[in-house]
Parts: sequence; C-alpha cells; structure tokens
Amino acid sequence: MTTRTLPLPTAPQATALPAAGLRATARIVARADEPGGTTRLPVLDGGGPFALRRVQSHADQARVCLVGAMSAPLGGDRLRIEATAEPGTSLRITAAAATVALPGRTGELATYDVHLTVGDGARLEWLPEPLISAQGSDLRMTTTIDLAPTASLVFREEQVLGRAGEHTGALRSRLTVRQAGRTLLDQETAYGPGAPGWDSSAVLGGHRAVGQLLLCGTEFADHPAEVRLLGGAAGDGAGQGVLAPLAGPAALATVVAPDGLTLRRLLAAAAAG
Repeated sequence: MTTRTLPLPTAPQATALPAAGLRATARIVARADEPGGTTRLPVLDGGGPFALRRVQSHADQARVCLVGAMSAPLGGDRLRIEATAEPGTSLRITAAAATVALPGRTGELATYDVHLTVGDGARLEWLPEPLISAQGSDLRMTTTIDLAPTASLVFREEQVLGRAGEHTGALRSRLTVRQAGRTLLDQETAYGPGAPGWDSSAVLGGHRAVGQLLLCGTEFADHPAEVRLLGGAAGDGAGQGVLAPLAGPAALATVVAPDGLTLRRLLAAAAAG
C-alpha cells in the first residue's frame, strides 16, 4: 500500500498594510453676511489628524483652532489645509499645540501643504504653534498665499529643529505669496540631513529655531516699515532677527533663536512695532 504525507496546515498570513500613509484635507471658509458684517463659517471640515474647533468670536472676527486628533505628519502622510477668507471677512486661525513631524515605518517623506486665500477687504491671521522636526523625520512643507489687492494678512511661521536633546530631521519648506496675481514673496529653505551648509554661520549659526512674521496691508503703502534689528548682539546666543519692508506693500521679520520660546518673544516684538 502506498502512503502519502500531506503537508501540515499553515497559519494564515497577516495582510500587509499599504505602504502609503494618511491622506487628509481640512477646509475652512469665512463668509460675511453683508459687507462689514459678522463673519460666519459655512465650511469647517476637518479629517484625519485635523479637528477644527470654533473659538468664541471677537467683535466681527471668526476664530478657529486647529486641534491635532492624532500624531501627524508621519512619513508617507499627505496632509493639506485650505482656508479662504472671502471679501469683507475677518478670520483668525490658531492651533492648540505644536505640530511634530515624525518618521514613518516606511522611510517615505511626508508632505504638508497649506493654501490660504484672502479676498478684498478681508483680513486673515494665521498663527499656528511651531512645527517641530523630530530626528529621523523627512517633511516637505509648502505654503501658498493668494491675496486680493486690498487684503490684509498676519502670517507667522515657526520651526524648531529637533526635540530636546536630539538632532533634527530633514525639513524642506517653501513659502509663496501672491498679491493680485503678482509674486510678493517666494522663498525656499532646507535644514537637516541632505541640506548642505544649513548649520553654518551663513545660515543658522548653531541656532535650532527659525521663524518669520509676514505682515501685509494697505497701511504699508503710505507708511512703509522701517528696517529694525531684533534681539541681542550677534554671537551672544540670545537670537537675532531683522524686520524689513517688502514691496507689496508688506513687511517681513525673519528670526533665528536657540529655542522656541526665544523665537516667539522676538517675533512678538516685531509684531508690536
């Protein structure tokens, strides 16, 4: 009699997770009931890591706070925020906590795109908490701002390179601002692994926090901002910056500092005039 050995049953194999990361978009639209009237928020749509919360309004200004619903961005994530302040509105957007860019399990880079649109006679204040580039992360961030001829903007951007006691991740950031279709500002920065000279005296000079404050409005047409130095003397380790006028009309403050607290203090001094 011939016998045959049957193979033993094997355990079911776990289904491999897709390599792609999270895809999420948040949308905010501010609209006025009438010219100069109260600003409403007909569109407040968050998803994934974006939880959008209405904050008590101030006068005719609508306020939104961005609350992180999960850790993001991680490697492989594709995140986007779109905010529109329609003509005659006033909108302020803040965040409840810092955004931390973290490495993902696949080693892919993450992208974080912000698109802001400000209509005629509207004012948008974009005042998030800092972006922290954690060791091992790889983030590409783009911010595009389209301004109408009489729009007003307060835009703050803060970046901290590495958490306490760790090296920074790779961070590439591009900011493009257009007013009435004309380019007002277009700049790109790169820090961390793969970016030559980013920590040299010609760029950050050993500092680990960098930020800028962009102010746009018709008031700068008649009274351009005067060039002003911010912070202490070069080399004292306390952080330095400069406030300078831009064509547009607008003013731009650029600051480097040893930490996020010093960075915020210097940017606040620039905003105070």
